[in-house]
Amino acid sequence: MQLLAFLHHLQHERRLSAHTVVAYKKDLEQFSDYQSVIYANTRASQIKRTHIRSWMVSLHEEGLAATSIRRKLAAVKAFFRWRQERGFQEKNPALRIPTAKPPKRLPKVVPEKDLKRLIDRLAEGSDQFEDWRDYLMIALMYETGLRRSELIDLRKSNVNIPQRTIRVLGKGSKERLLPFGQSLAEKLEGYITIREQTFGNYEHDQLLLTDKGRPLYAKFVYNKVKSYLNGIGHHTGASPHALRHSFATHLLEHGADLNAVKSLLGHAGLAATQIYTHQRIDRLRAVYKQAHPAAERKRGS
Repeated sequence: MQLLAFLHHLQHERRLSAHTVVAYKKDLEQFSDYQSVIYANTRASQIKRTHIRSWMVSLHEEGLAATSIRRKLAAVKAFFRWRQERGFQEKNPALRIPTAKPPKRLPKVVPEKDLKRLIDRLAEGSDQFEDWRDYLMIALMYETGLRRSELIDLRKSNVNIPQRTIRVLGKGSKERLLPFGQSLAEKLEGYITIREQTFGNYEHDQLLLTDKGRPLYAKFVYNKVKSYLNGIGHHTGASPHALRHSFATHLLEHGADLNAVKSLLGHAGLAATQIYTHQRIDRLRAVYKQAHPAAERKRGS
């Protein structure tokens, strides 16, 4: 199915993250296995629209979530679009195949008071390397809106402490400049000193390291952040992405312009950012319902 060439295209031409490339690889291998077993199709040129729809139905019957099915279909569409663009086939058999829309879910947001309590507690930690690193993992994602992958890829050379800015290479290799405050600047300076004392002349440029002095990886960040968030209240299930959601929501709640938040998040368009306005409206509605004397007034009373 020319899978290796397609994955090379995703990684080196589209510059997608390693996590995304692995996800595409797994989805396409699963699709290929299904076609081979059910239809004895071993060549991409043999795949028809009905074969793809059959796979979609089988995934639904297995109880797979609509979001997962949509993601898998997106991988198949991208693969056949790539083949079509390179002249390997005339038509894309994956076009116009409908899937169930996933239920609309608002981002999980951690209250400001809980995050402030957590960051304050981490800031008062010991002089151990791990404590400084954990503080920065939480503070950087919440105070600058970094994605987990962006945090992992963050280089020491991308951080300008005197100017208090971070240069980030986000999705699609789009670069953005993020500001941060004086307190975080002081912590970054202290962390770099502790890191050098702990690991000496580190051979790589990654800013944040594991306990063993290696570059961070996705599962390490996920487990660390999830553990901290679970420990500050009823935030079970909150992932590192909740810090990014909280960053955007709290900015809007304090009057930030939607376009400015869009730029800080690195979104390509406003549609992706506007979901945070729904979160804000829900919060305002709850406050109104609780505080305004007319909110629960019954008709005729």
